[in-house]
Amino acid sequence: MVTQTQQRYYTPEEYLELEETAENKSEYLDGRIVPMAGASLNHNRLILNFCLYLKPALRGQGYEVFMSDVRLWIPRYRVYTYPNVMVIQGEPVLHENRNDTVTNPLMIVEVWSKSTKNYDQGDKFDYYRSILEFREYVLIDQYKVNVKHFAKTSEGKWLLTEYESAETVLSLSALEFQIQLSEIYEGIKFENREE
Repeated sequence: MVTQTQQRYYTPEEYLELEETAENKSEYLDGRIVPMAGASLNHNRLILNFCLYLKPALRGQGYEVFMSDVRLWIPRYRVYTYPNVMVIQGEPVLHENRNDTVTNPLMIVEVWSKSTKNYDQGDKFDYYRSILEFREYVLIDQYKVNVKHFAKTSEGKWLLTEYESAETVLSLSALEFQIQLSEIYEGIKFENREE
């Protein structure tokens, strides 16, 4: 007789309590706690490169930039997650007055890995699109020069533009920001190419 392993479901409150003392970050997906994998050197370099250009370009315009340690709560799907980069216009809306969890990103950037590529483009993008303020999504490939840029139009449709050349300039529509892909990929070594 084959027995199935029982999946334990957690309340959001239980997850937050566990996360405060956890050694590694985890996502919360409607009752399930999912450990997050560690990031590669390229992953970290790409986030840092993007933010080094983004932060000064937005100075004095009423935006805040947050990196991987600020949690995002998505109420429609009951999801807590840690986007690689979030930009918030105006003041962050804190979830339950927690100074580590926000609800109102205008723009999100994710650097995908082999294990997160499908999730970042699929379910996670569905979750993000349920956020009223959310207008722009940038996916950066860490294995080759490739950036996918999703922008919400005034009609509420999502437009995809894909960039595959280091000389191409990524122009965000919700923010006054442009960056050449060579700047995003500066210092990146592709020896661990995706097969």
